[in-house]
Amino acid sequence: MQPFTPCTWRESFLDAARGTEDPDAGRSAGSPHADMVGYWVEATDGQIGSVDRASYDVGDALLVVDTGPWIFGRKVLLPAGTVAYADHDARTLFVDRTKEQIKNSPRYDEADFDTAGFRQRVGDYYARTYTASLDDGEHDRP
Repeated sequence: MQPFTPCTWRESFLDAARGTEDPDAGRSAGSPHADMVGYWVEATDGQIGSVDRASYDVGDALLVVDTGPWIFGRKVLLPAGTVAYADHDARTLFVDRTKEQIKNSPRYDEADFDTAGFRQRVGDYYARTYTASLDDGEHDRP
């Protein structure tokens, strides 16, 4: 089992992304070549929304997901490490967390988005839920 690094894309995801995208698309190593804005996002137990904003910085990659009516229009921040795989044809990202885990994540605040403290809180939260999801077997690709 590899350690969970919240804001780093998983190698398995990057390998798949590199295999389906133009290698000259301009993204650096450690970053997917596809732009994820607009992709649908699926938790282990159903759809949660779509990617509104994405940061592809190596070691600090994050997705802002607009949940629409699911949790009253709230946006959530998902570290890149939560993305288990993508279906680029369907423009869908699959994360290895439940809707409940995502709903209980630290509240996204546009003003705090770029602060190290907020990103640390989010990373710590998802690191704890990764351990729990491994114990429950929810991390496996369907």
